[in-house]
Amino acid sequence: MSKILIIGAGAMGSAFSIPSIENGHSVTLIGSPLEDKLIDKLNKSRKFYKNLDCYLPKKLKLFKANKLYQALNTKPTVVVVGVNSMGIEWIGKKLAKFHNPNVPIVLLTKGLTIFDKRIETLSYKLSSIIKNDQFSKFKNLSITAVAGPCIAKSLAMKKRTSVVFSNEFLENAKKHKKIFETHYYKIECSNDHRSVQYCAAIKNFYSMIIGSVSDLNTASVIFYKSFLEMCKFIKLYGGYEKTAYGLSGLADLHVSSAGGRNSKMGKYLGEGYTYKKAKLKFMKHETVEGADLAFELGPKILNKYHKKNFPLMYSLVECICLNKKLTLKNF
Repeated sequence: MSKILIIGAGAMGSAFSIPSIENGHSVTLIGSPLEDKLIDKLNKSRKFYKNLDCYLPKKLKLFKANKLYQALNTKPTVVVVGVNSMGIEWIGKKLAKFHNPNVPIVLLTKGLTIFDKRIETLSYKLSSIIKNDQFSKFKNLSITAVAGPCIAKSLAMKKRTSVVFSNEFLENAKKHKKIFETHYYKIECSNDHRSVQYCAAIKNFYSMIIGSVSDLNTASVIFYKSFLEMCKFIKLYGGYEKTAYGLSGLADLHVSSAGGRNSKMGKYLGEGYTYKKAKLKFMKHETVEGADLAFELGPKILNKYHKKNFPLMYSLVECICLNKKLTLKNF
């Protein structure tokens, strides 16, 4: 039995606790500072999670963020980071000071960021924050990133799910596979760490673009051209194009474009709404990962090089960052 500590009580972090407990592990879920009210609701409702439409396991231990240090001192076997992309810096600084450097980290959070003036993966940012902290004891920190077509609610309902665990050191990913894999939560392993994370992030752009098209004939063409751009983007930023054909690329793009918040926002953009108007009118309290990513990477993407080589991505980022109407011409 392993002792699992999950940090981040969002839908995915909470759903991830289910296969973890089913495998016989002891699991503690710690909310971020923004999730104190959610933890209170879960404890008062016998752990009924509204967004997942299910009860979390009875054996799951739930605590607020102020118990993080205490939880880290209980010597967990694995720490799972499930905070949103905006919380990576917060948890990185906390782990640098209070995390055992011999305990591996599994990263559920998907996204890219501008770090050291370049587009980087969140695992790179998290690793850099931890290792560069003045109190840090970490030298050779290795993080396993999780990606692939996994909708949290479906995972919570134990629907057949396949994901990829990526790590620069393949053996580390394989060790985590043994801990977390169940008969319904299937895991592939990859050492193409960068490509897997790039695919997992930029598919959110293309999910919105595909979702903006109501006609299936046209949508199929946009899907095809979106995937070609994904492959080109992965190759440009030092990854392997073949990874885009796997779970973190093609499979995840299919799921995300078929439904979800990115596709939903794409629908409104396709109807002629600007991003700001659509967000305010229809999705005021919902997180749109692709839009957050656009704001993060916008300055890097809105240049002539990306406009020429990634016209779909450029059009979407221009629409969101400059609040223009989405136009998909000559595609």
